[in-house]
This record gives sequence, C-alpha cells and structure tokens, in this order.
Amino acid sequence: MRPGDWKAFEPLIGHARSGASRRQAGRLGGFKPADIADLLEDADKAEGGEILDRVRSDPELEADVFEELDPDKASRLLNDMADDEVAALMGRMRADDAADAIADLRQSRRRRVLELMPGPQRTKVITLMGFNPDSAGGLMNVDFVSCAASTTAGMALALIAGATTIQPEALVKMHVLDEDNRLAGVVSVIDLLQAEPGQTVEALMDCDPIRIGAEADLTDVALLMADFNLYSIPVVDGQDRVLGVVTVDDVLEATIPEDWRRREPAPRPVREIAPPYDDRDAPAPESEAP
Repeated sequence: MRPGDWKAFEPLIGHARSGASRRQAGRLGGFKPADIADLLEDADKAEGGEILDRVRSDPELEADVFEELDPDKASRLLNDMADDEVAALMGRMRADDAADAIADLRQSRRRRVLELMPGPQRTKVITLMGFNPDSAGGLMNVDFVSCAASTTAGMALALIAGATTIQPEALVKMHVLDEDNRLAGVVSVIDLLQAEPGQTVEALMDCDPIRIGAEADLTDVALLMADFNLYSIPVVDGQDRVLGVVTVDDVLEATIPEDWRRREPAPRPVREIAPPYDDRDAPAPESEAP
C-alpha cells in the first residue's frame, strides 16, 4: 500500500459512506505497521483517534506502529497519553526506539515514565539515552545473542531459535565472547546452518570481525557497513566488550532524507494493449477463380 492511500483504509475510519464495511469488519490484519504509521501521520485528529483505538486493541501491534512513526507525530500522540500508558507502551517497544521516544518527551515527564517502566527495559533505555542519538551507541540495540567458543553449531542455532524477543535483524550473526566477555569472533547463521551440528563455533567463526566504538558517528557506521557489506555490526567499549549491535535497518532509517519519505511513488507507464484476436474479425479469404 502506498503512503497516504486513504481509499484502502476507509473501512477503518469514520467516513459515513464506509460505515457498513466498518461494522462488518474493523480489520487491521491486512496492513503492516509501517502502513498504519503512514496513515496516522496523514490523518486528521478524528481519523487518527479512530485508527489508534483499533490499534490499541493489539498491544504488540501498537508498539510496532509507534516504532515506525515519525518522531514528531509520535511525540504529539504520547503527549495525549497518561504516564502509565506511555510507560507500558515503552516497555513493549524495542529499547532503542523507546529511548528515542522518551528523549522527545518533556523533561518533566521523563523521570515519571521511566519509573513506571519494567525494570529490565528501564535499564536498557537509560543506557541508550547516555549516548548521542546519531552515534553507534545511540543507534544500537542492546539485545543480541552470544555464546562461548566451545559451543556447538547445533547449540548456537538453538540459542538463536529461542531468542524470540530480539529483533530478527540482530540475529543474523552469533557473537562469540571469551571468558572476560570480550568479543572473540562472530559466525553467521548461514555458516551455522551449513555446519555439522557437533562442530564448534570456534572452528567456524571469523576471529577478527569488523566492530565499531560506541562514540563513532552515523557516517562512520554507514560507510563501514557499506564497505564490508554488513547487515549488522557489533558495538564495543574500550575493552572490546560488546555493548550492542547496530543493524542495517536502523542505519537506513537514520540516513534516508526526510523528503524521500513523503515522496509520491512514480506513476507506472500505461501500455496500450491490443484487443484479443478473434477469428471472426478476420477478413474472409478471397475465393480462387475457377
């Protein structure tokens, strides 16, 4: 669906002519979170309110939609919500997106919202808020998978399969840590899948992986990932301990110019299609002279 394509969404909002469809099915299942976010950004207050009412019936969908919203729109919507509602929503969002959203709140609200958030999520958010938003530390997700070098490929895959709360983009690589929790290597999921289940991660891993410091700016992160064709990159501190992972989707979101987001898609060329050939339309064959 194209951003701003309200015709596809009319059964969900308060247009009188779509009332019958709306009563029959208040459906959201056919729309991706990014689609709903685009529609919310284009909606007036009444339309946006009705869309939000339907989104809130599915708390996980609500979190996904807020992760996709333009920061200014998200901030305006959060300002209309109670502190406990904001805290519950932030608890379901990815920690990096929640940190950005809380940073945009009025300073007088931040502490109240943070105090109401679940403890583990609050710790992650506070950690991320300590970094410049346009640095590797500000872009990273603090949730990632790791194992020891002695772990087998089968065990590593089981760890990845069980990491259901981590964003999929952060699961493309297993991070191998030494006894001091320093980065010893990385191994891709593809290599794990293609290895024998009993083979150790140590035999498969890249022992000198590309990594980046938390203070590196967005340009350095983007260039490094482009130069080495990386889908994710570990962020480390001065002792080479992994702080988090920057994924390519977050880099793209941070680098795409704002005017690109609102650009109308180019119209598709219309081709003239000849009508189907019908034998009855063919001229009658000329009869041969006797």
